[in-house]
Amino acid sequence: MQAVKAFERYIAHLSEGLGHVDRHASLKGYCTGLMMPLARKSVEPMAASLEPLRVSARHQALHHFVARSEWSDGTVLKRVRDWVTPLLGLQDGCYWIVDDTGLPKKGKHSVGVARQYCGQLGKQDNCQVAVSLSLASTRGSVPIAYQLYLPQEWADDPVRRQTAGVPETLAFATKPAIALGQMRSALAQGVRPGVVLADAGYGDETAFREGITAMGLLYAVGIRPATTVWAPGTAPLPPKAWAGHGRPPTKLRRGPGHKPVSARALAMSLAPQAWQTVTWREGTNAELCGRFAALRVRAAHRGLGSEMRAEEWLLIEWPEGDKEPVKYFFSTAPEYASLEQLVFVAKMRWRIERDYQDLKQDFGLSHYEGRGWRGFHHHATLSIAAYGFLMAQRLQMGASGEEEIKKNFAQRQVPAVPEGFVPRGSPSRPAPCGGLDLDAARSAEH
Repeated sequence: MQAVKAFERYIAHLSEGLGHVDRHASLKGYCTGLMMPLARKSVEPMAASLEPLRVSARHQALHHFVARSEWSDGTVLKRVRDWVTPLLGLQDGCYWIVDDTGLPKKGKHSVGVARQYCGQLGKQDNCQVAVSLSLASTRGSVPIAYQLYLPQEWADDPVRRQTAGVPETLAFATKPAIALGQMRSALAQGVRPGVVLADAGYGDETAFREGITAMGLLYAVGIRPATTVWAPGTAPLPPKAWAGHGRPPTKLRRGPGHKPVSARALAMSLAPQAWQTVTWREGTNAELCGRFAALRVRAAHRGLGSEMRAEEWLLIEWPEGDKEPVKYFFSTAPEYASLEQLVFVAKMRWRIERDYQDLKQDFGLSHYEGRGWRGFHHHATLSIAAYGFLMAQRLQMGASGEEEIKKNFAQRQVPAVPEGFVPRGSPSRPAPCGGLDLDAARSAEH
């Protein structure tokens, strides 16, 4: 009963960001459907579970709310953030986790679908990819921004853009550029600054790291083994001597004995005593630990300018028994940071994996069957809203709060779904509505 009352208060809080009062019932219904134990959380199965005797009317209302209604995703996500943030304990450590997630799609008309790398599948395939920013602490995390990556082929196709309702002002942007925009927006909204965490797909981009530093934020980001650095005690040659005419040379130079090395080569050259075993947190069944080394370097992989880049930490993970290191990180943590602190911060990125696992498996993030820009983002916002309520209950009540939620929302699946009902998108019945994608992804794994 306590969870039900908390949910009512939460929905009332979110409803204040919707504008029209007539949207409130659909918000409550959609979030309720996302929290029910349904195999598929697209519009029609949720409508059938919420009102089995009025499926068509409920379906129409929910579909309009998610696919056409002009409420602001940013406003609703801000209200989710305002509800969860006070419970996270960010004063004891705040992290901004950048990541993207792939949503497999076999159709070609859903907005943003293209053949691209899909992390869920671990290969190139047809999918949508969305970039997110999560606010995290040691206690929990919640996404605060979520945007579809629009591949170049979509960005340059006015017909497909118009059909899918892509905003006219939206230009092509890389995933790191989208993430930087999300961070600038968060700062502008007064979100507590945090240490930025990201994998090598972002961290290897010089412009991404420089953009973070320009915002006054610290980072601990993955890089690839081939990324080059100036090892301790090495540096480029100074600019050539001025010949007395023309502009004086300003660019630093490489030469024999003055060349950068790859992160991998530097790691392989370290003495055995450089490696230490560090435990970073308690896992499900045992402590999580590994071998690490850290040293001060300067990034060098994007050419030479007139100034050396500032020193930063290179953190390397080399598990016992492996032939070579498995992970590399750049970190702008203070020079006095300990190895244990560097490892702890870099490993905090695990929280985004938990976010996406819950969002896809329990809150239907990958179940949306529409094709348009607005519906894609509205559905994601509502999935995050439902997840935000669960996170708040976890933080307030622990495991008992989560169990109460599951129990209460499982009981709401009464009366039963009509006998013979087949969810839209099921292979046993094609979807008759042209606004829905017949080939929506069915997997719920990240």
